Amino acid sequence: MRIGFLRHGPTDWNAEKRLQGRADIPLSAAGRAQAGRYRLPVDFRGVRAFVSPLSRARETAELAGIAAFSEESQLIEMDWGRWEGERLATLRERFGLEMEANEQRGLDFRPEGGESPREVQARLIEFFGRLNRLEPRPECCLAVSHKGVIRAALALAYGWDMTGKPPVRLDWSALHVVRLGPDGALEPDVMNVSLLP
Repeated sequence: MRIGFLRHGPTDWNAEKRLQGRADIPLSAAGRAQAGRYRLPVDFRGVRAFVSPLSRARETAELAGIAAFSEESQLIEMDWGRWEGERLATLRERFGLEMEANEQRGLDFRPEGGESPREVQARLIEFFGRLNRLEPRPECCLAVSHKGVIRAALALAYGWDMTGKPPVRLDWSALHVVRLGPDGALEPDVMNVSLLP
């Protein structure tokens, strides 16, 4: 099964480099304009679509022409806990070496009161298991989600522990496609599929 991951369009908090997490920040005017220009590849038109319950993801799906979708709680953004609304640069300045050591933990990085990328992966694995049990099992589906969730999925696909440089540089206005095997194994298919004309 091919799963196309699409990140929501930009928000004002994205422009301000603020951590959004579970905060339900809507698309900005620029984000709405960007998502309205998205054109899905032919293989991903009219397929089963699953969307994070946060408004920025739902709005992106609607503007991108995804006519019908199911809200999927396991696609919600990583929980940044008490750091939501903060900027990484500010946190690095405030916590210094403690923040540096936390970031070097990769999959086990944890914001104060929040969720680790490994925990995001655990809920994604549950979601993938449910996809594999769909009858009939679809050839392709869409997941409209968030940067933290997509990074966690790609870490699974590439076997990346989230330390050092990512295995591929991602265009966050593009579609990123992985393959899900019947056994639940995830592998990369094609990244950075342009959605803009």
